[in-house]
Amino acid sequence: MEDKKEKYANSIVDDNKDWYAIRLYTVKQEDADTFFTENGIETFIPKQYVAEESKQGKVHNKLKPVVRNIIFVKKTMEEACFKRLVYEADIKMSVYTKPDNNNEYYTIPHEQMYEFRLMCNPEIELRKFIPTEEARLKAGDEVFVKYGPLRGMKGRLVRSSKKYYLLKEIPGISIMLKVSRWCCVPTNEMYK
Repeated sequence: MEDKKEKYANSIVDDNKDWYAIRLYTVKQEDADTFFTENGIETFIPKQYVAEESKQGKVHNKLKPVVRNIIFVKKTMEEACFKRLVYEADIKMSVYTKPDNNNEYYTIPHEQMYEFRLMCNPEIELRKFIPTEEARLKAGDEVFVKYGPLRGMKGRLVRSSKKYYLLKEIPGISIMLKVSRWCCVPTNEMYK
């Protein structure tokens, strides 16, 4: 189990490139993934294990996307070229735009996306995916995880079901990972 977590963490690389979040208007998420991959663009789809029962009655864990209509795409080209690529695609989709300017795409900073991808490790069991709207309603302080397996990550420390979670918000989806509050320090006390 630890070996799988290490392999996943080693496969996630931060190359200082920002990301876009794309909303799909189709259930064919794999087609969108293939489209961007064929055009030389790296994609990321958050996945989790889901127990499915076969016709013989056996239960199998299958890796499935958390959300069927969101895909994250690495920003590897100019925005004008990317707009043209999205427009010319056969797949109906829209890129998340900035709330104050509908013409400019919302870019997810590489540090934030790197931590989000690490937190989406399907081997981690105590995590919850929630809509961004629900995440905004949760009260919590910005913290830095100083100790433990999540050491170095930043997010908001929130409570849910009498447990503490590290909350990371990304356009379209948010993730909460179980964390001990004693491992966290407020970001304003991080360098003390």
